Amino acid sequence: MTLGNVGAFALGLAMLSSSAMAEPAERQAYFGETHVHTKLSFDAFIFGNRNGPDDAYRFAKGEQIFHPAGFEMKLRVPLDFQAVTDHAMYLGMVPAMFDNSTNVSTHPVAIGLREAESPGARRLAFASMMPYLGQVVEDDLLDMDIVRSSWQEIVAAAERHNDPGKFTAFSGYEYTSSQNNFENLHRNVVFADGAPDEPFSRLISMNPENLWRWMDSLRSQGMDSISIPHNSNGSDGFMFSNQTYDGQPITQSYTDLRMRNEPIVEVTQVKGTSETHPLLSPRDEFASFEIMPYQIATWNQSAQNGSYVREAYLRGLALQRAGVGNPYKFGLIGASDTHVGAGAFDERNYWSKIGIVDASGKLRGSVPLTWGERLRGQVSRLVSNYFVSRMPAVANTGLPPANPAPRYNHQQWSTWGASGLAGVWAEKNTRISIFDALRRKETFATSGPRMRVRFFGGYGFGNDIFEQVEMISKAYAQGVPMGGELAPEGAQSPEFLVWVTRDPASNTLQRAQIVKGWIDADGNTHEAVFDVACAGGAAVNPETHRCPENNAAVDVATCATRADTNADELRAVWRDPTYVAGENAAYYVRALENPTCRWSSWDALRAGTLPNPTLPATIQERVWSSPIWLEN
Repeated sequence: MTLGNVGAFALGLAMLSSSAMAEPAERQAYFGETHVHTKLSFDAFIFGNRNGPDDAYRFAKGEQIFHPAGFEMKLRVPLDFQAVTDHAMYLGMVPAMFDNSTNVSTHPVAIGLREAESPGARRLAFASMMPYLGQVVEDDLLDMDIVRSSWQEIVAAAERHNDPGKFTAFSGYEYTSSQNNFENLHRNVVFADGAPDEPFSRLISMNPENLWRWMDSLRSQGMDSISIPHNSNGSDGFMFSNQTYDGQPITQSYTDLRMRNEPIVEVTQVKGTSETHPLLSPRDEFASFEIMPYQIATWNQSAQNGSYVREAYLRGLALQRAGVGNPYKFGLIGASDTHVGAGAFDERNYWSKIGIVDASGKLRGSVPLTWGERLRGQVSRLVSNYFVSRMPAVANTGLPPANPAPRYNHQQWSTWGASGLAGVWAEKNTRISIFDALRRKETFATSGPRMRVRFFGGYGFGNDIFEQVEMISKAYAQGVPMGGELAPEGAQSPEFLVWVTRDPASNTLQRAQIVKGWIDADGNTHEAVFDVACAGGAAVNPETHRCPENNAAVDVATCATRADTNADELRAVWRDPTYVAGENAAYYVRALENPTCRWSSWDALRAGTLPNPTLPATIQERVWSSPIWLEN
């Protein structure tokens, strides 16, 4: 064992010993956020954000802060944990460009940024930085002393706001990589405790494998961290590829490297949900949920294959069968990706993400524009796209696709949503307990509401387990929780315990489902969705595996909801009717609320207009558990 491995092993033992002091049954659900940008991110500052890391933590702890457009932002209920994750590349550089005392403030790019006032001018100013971020021009702009100082500001803020037992603050940042240009391979890096002198950014290497090797080197020094991919939906198929970043075959060493550093994935956030796509899951009637079909910051369609979590689970099973391990055995969380220092998790109180360019219903396409506003917007886009197209080695994003509703502003953020949150099952609200939960994948994701989900796999739970006082203790003792691996017991189907509770401030529950992905004896992969518990205690149809319709509906004129049946909690012990001994599989829970108004309908209602007919009018909020893997 090398010295580095000894250090990592010792760190692991220390972490495990802390968790071992509490019983697993004592774990509580904690809700948090691992994807927050402040004014230290180049794009956030350009789009008006002046909230710093301290402001972001104050918001997470329940205090009021202000949006770049001037209105108040405040959570309904404080969060339990958070990591500020500003972009490592050019960290703190744009605020410095606005500071006349710095050398960088005299650079032409800095002058152009300061002079941009309108939303269109800010988008154009943002585009002027792209050649530097893409490393296609000589970089006479970057000052690493500013980057290191900004990083220390982030770390210091996390230390100030970390309050063990009450609120957990992690140091973190975003590694903003891509395959070629706009194919999203972004990750958030979150540190268990402590932090290095400076972050590893795309300016050092665009290859995520080099990020993981850097993380390994820190781990050997006793500094653990995890990397969390996000927006795989915009990766054009590269996030969950069957090849490495350099196009080489996946090997066992690649799998080990990735799984050591990326145990969880962000499945939902403002820029869409990455669970699955209707073209990948045509038999799943709930697959078309908050789909953002483009590559990030473009109108280029993102390829579905390799971009979505459910298919990645199937690819992982196939790679494991091929003898190279499973590099996609990850758990799930949600996050916001806010660029105003404050996540907008509530459809009723939604402020989108970017700042002054999407701060109102008119700007984000939910409220009609006047004729003059439409004309000014069209001219602004033409001018902006002309200049962007002339910048070196930067793809021309082009005009927006044909707009079927020309009365509305048509921007990419029309497809965005009020999502999401990370849930963990941890012993305490401390760094070590919550980080342990993230690493062991006992995590879940929500689209915003604070639903809770328990998920166990095992044998001998029995249908009466929910009546037992020691139910959770028995589930841990006789099975494995979400994120775990379950060994088969011959021809006997495993049992899965599902327990979902609603957010009292949101709508009631409609159904709980188990999504299964598996690989058969011939190496073919399959997926299926099974309803396992229905609102009102209704029985699941044994042939269709679906709950009966409960006539849930929304009156978008008032946002009033109704349903024949509803539930505050859903629970079941389920046995897989398609189980075949010897087949490896992955199972996860997805539970849905009854429908409610989407943010776009709330915007229209407040403005006294009809909803934009090209945007979804309603939403079925949901929660996803991390999988349990059945392994032969």
